[in-house]
Amino acid sequence: MRQTGATLETALYLPVKRFLENLGFTVKGEVGGCDLVALSGDDPPIVVIGELKLSFNLELVLQAVDRAGACDEVWLAAKMSARGKGRESDARYRNLCRRLGFGMLAVTNTGDVEVIVKPPTTSPRRNPRKRSRLVAEHRRRKGDPALGGSTRSPIMTAYRQQALACASALSRGPRRVRDLRPEIPDAAKILLRNVYGWFDRAERGIYVLTDAGRAALKRWPQHSIEWAIRATARGSTRRLLAKRSSRQCKSSSRCWLSMAAMASRLTRRPLSRPLFARSRQPHRRVRSPLKSG
Repeated sequence: MRQTGATLETALYLPVKRFLENLGFTVKGEVGGCDLVALSGDDPPIVVIGELKLSFNLELVLQAVDRAGACDEVWLAAKMSARGKGRESDARYRNLCRRLGFGMLAVTNTGDVEVIVKPPTTSPRRNPRKRSRLVAEHRRRKGDPALGGSTRSPIMTAYRQQALACASALSRGPRRVRDLRPEIPDAAKILLRNVYGWFDRAERGIYVLTDAGRAALKRWPQHSIEWAIRATARGSTRRLLAKRSSRQCKSSSRCWLSMAAMASRLTRRPLSRPLFARSRQPHRRVRSPLKSG
């Protein structure tokens, strides 16, 4: 059950990400323990933290309280209840978020995002060290490799991205550190510390890839997350087009029957279409309403 919940939380990430990107922010998931972190293009940037949950509850508020010191705005995002009777419609919960300075976003079943509570104006910075770590991690990451709300899986941090880049370079054979430094600035530190056990020093200044490093390249191909997002988008588009096509077919069938009925009454000629039309359900015949008494 926990795994299902985690999957649904990641499903909220893309709608919230699009909402913040439309406001001019650059959004990345799972940065510094936050479900998502968004930066504006200003200097210094406005830092926005978003926390995702399946529903608005006390745990979501407590997470936001823990994150508030490192950012300018905190948004709580959750799935809107089916009948609209969840915490998003509770005046006490909304007033609590308003007093704490948090914004509330509700994600509908269609993927739309509704603003329930707007956060106040930019608050003063209270933890500049934590804020600077979030900004640095956000800027060092290439792309958006982690879906917000992910659990029970290693996070693709900027350090892991550079370590994988080193592993990819060493997969072709032994390399010198000075050859890797132009493309990977922290190559020397990564190879020397060898946090993940992916590298081995053959001789001074020359490193080779271990079996653990080759396994890591198979586990984390560089295009995995982006490919999954594009595949999900393509699947959603196909389902939407199929629904539209089905609706158009039904509409055109009804129009044809009404036009044929009018022509039959005016010309007093029998219809070219049979009076009994087979429905979608097998072994069931529906009598046409166009048959005259």
